Amino acid sequence: GSRVGIVGATGCGKTTLLDLFMGLLQPVDGSVFVDGELLEGARLQAWQRAIAHVPQHVFLSDSSVAENIAFGVPPNEIDMGRVLEVSQRARVTEFVEKDLQSFNSTVGERGIRLSGGQRQRIGIARALYKQASVLVLDEATSALDNAMERAVMESIADLDRRLTIVIVAHRVSTLSDCDVIYELLGGRVVGQGTFDELMVMSPSFREMAQISERNH
Repeated sequence: GSRVGIVGATGCGKTTLLDLFMGLLQPVDGSVFVDGELLEGARLQAWQRAIAHVPQHVFLSDSSVAENIAFGVPPNEIDMGRVLEVSQRARVTEFVEKDLQSFNSTVGERGIRLSGGQRQRIGIARALYKQASVLVLDEATSALDNAMERAVMESIADLDRRLTIVIVAHRVSTLSDCDVIYELLGGRVVGQGTFDELMVMSPSFREMAQISERNH
């Protein structure tokens, strides 16, 4: 049920770390353990099923909003109650009611009818619909403005504490409520602590936070 943040400059190893965490890459040296068990075979498959991953660029099919949220579920088996619930949390309902009028409206090929921020919100709703036990947000709010990002992250923060959330964010302030943040540099962890702790003990983290605030 932890909220874990990962931060670092471009090329520091964040994507590689996430790929190892999700079992998409196998370590050349060492091993990956989850709850004390080696991540391999059936355990690896079960772990991957337990993860919902939201990338920076979300793939959308030329189908309805509801079908994109319940991605992979046959239309006649979609739980619309759950679609509406996760849409509220991911702030999808707002633009559907304003711009599309219905969850049955199509989004166009690769979501061309939507903005980048709207596509990201559907991606977050899709991950929440999956009801996974681990949610991985990989720059998943990069196209949202400050106010919308705060609203979405606050809603996600209110989710069941049995849900583990791993966040890679382009705005360092997004990680302020994380239980622990890992700062990466050159493929290594160079800092670990809460937001406030890293602001005190890590000059590089403090600089990233200040740059993030100036840019946004």
